[in-house]
Formats: sequence, C-alpha cells, structure tokens
Amino acid sequence: MKLPIIKKLVENYSYEELEAAVNAIAEEQKAEIEVPGDDEGEQLTHVYAAMTIKQDMEQNDKDLKTALRDYTSRVRESLS
Repeated sequence: MKLPIIKKLVENYSYEELEAAVNAIAEEQKAEIEVPGDDEGEQLTHVYAAMTIKQDMEQNDKDLKTALRDYTSRVRESLS
C-alpha cells in the first residue's frame, strides 16, 4: 500500500471511475484509469483504499488529509 498513489487516485478520479477500475482489474482487464501497483493485488488495494477515503470524505465532510489519516489508522489497528 503506497499512500502517495492512493492520495493521487482520490484527488484525480470520481468514486464511479474508481469503482469501474476495481471491476476491470477484478475481471483481469485493463482499467480505464491509470492505477499504479506492482501487481493486480496492489492495484486493487490502492483503488479500494481510494474509494473508502473518498466515501469517508463525502459522507463525513472530511478533508483529504483527515480522511487519509483516519484510514491509515484503521488499517494499523486491524493489523495489530
């Protein structure tokens, strides 16, 4: 998981574009948007994270920095 990639996805694409990318990657097709990552698993991780952060921003009126920090905090907690 690379935070700069996730941040760029959140800033540059709509939720719908990210969702379409997830569907394409899951079906082993090329996504309409550029999704950096070493493999399909990492690409999916980046897009799912961006979708989660974007949704949090919209539903809870958060800025990107706060939503990203909250997301990484939840990930760290789940790994402990």
